[in-house]
Amino acid sequence: SSPPSSPPPPLPPPPAPDASLAMSMEIRCSRIDRIFRPNDKVRGTIIVKTDSGFAHSGLTLSLTGVVDLHLSAKAVGLFDAFSNTLKPMTLCDVSLTIEESGKTKTGVNEYPFVFDLIPPEGGELYETYHGVYINITYILKADLKRKYFGSNMKSQLEFIVEQNPLKEYPAPEPLQFTLDAESVDEKHKKKGVPSLRMTGELSQTSIKITDQLWGHFTLEECELPVKSVELQLVRVETVGSAEGFAKEDTEIQNIQVGDGDVTKGLQIPLHMVFPRLYTCPTTIFRIFKIEFQVNIVVMFFDGKIISKKFPVTLLR
Repeated sequence: SSPPSSPPPPLPPPPAPDASLAMSMEIRCSRIDRIFRPNDKVRGTIIVKTDSGFAHSGLTLSLTGVVDLHLSAKAVGLFDAFSNTLKPMTLCDVSLTIEESGKTKTGVNEYPFVFDLIPPEGGELYETYHGVYINITYILKADLKRKYFGSNMKSQLEFIVEQNPLKEYPAPEPLQFTLDAESVDEKHKKKGVPSLRMTGELSQTSIKITDQLWGHFTLEECELPVKSVELQLVRVETVGSAEGFAKEDTEIQNIQVGDGDVTKGLQIPLHMVFPRLYTCPTTIFRIFKIEFQVNIVVMFFDGKIISKKFPVTLLR
């Protein structure tokens, strides 16, 4: 018979708990949506959780508002001379000392903070915006310096800046449009476009950013079957300096409003909501511009595309 098997070796002892895993720090704003406007008081709390108290040599909080500008790969080749001059543009830079030095207690430690969100002298705080070549961000950064051999604790949180609403808005002016072989964009004319005629209306082209864009279109005639009709929202970002400017169009969202060969003579509705963070009020500044446009796009089965652009002005 086979010899009895030896007992399995004892399991290794569990690893000693890592003290760093028992500690955390986070920043919480007093407003759940984290939306603030110029001249608001930004309030919040820095929360430090620890299994055992430790000494520290200072807790600081900084606020940095920055416009980051980038060039597309295509533009970098054209503007090598100034591609290195596109440094971040600082909108605000504030630092607060929350506590000079001290010791945290075991458990939850809360450190309240408050500061005024003040525009720079002679300037303004642009709205938070996440684009492709332009980004406008406002970041809170907390830094807790631990004494002796402990590593510092850091945390950061982005909050949202919105401009104060306008007191008056322009009266809505509906825009009537016609899309045919004569009115399409130049880049599509060269490829040869099928004969078609589309008419429609957009509710307005100067619009409050929290409102919705409405409209309708009617495909009156077309010599080829239509594959799709789409409503696009496009950001138009312009970045530059004294040496030149680079302008780029990129899509934000695409809504299919007609699937397949849409019925001729049928009025089809258009509707669009402007997404938060990826849009902002139309902004024109010396070294950058953020603009928007709406495109009506007709696609055919052979790959041909007919489109028409409608610049829109977004307002807060």
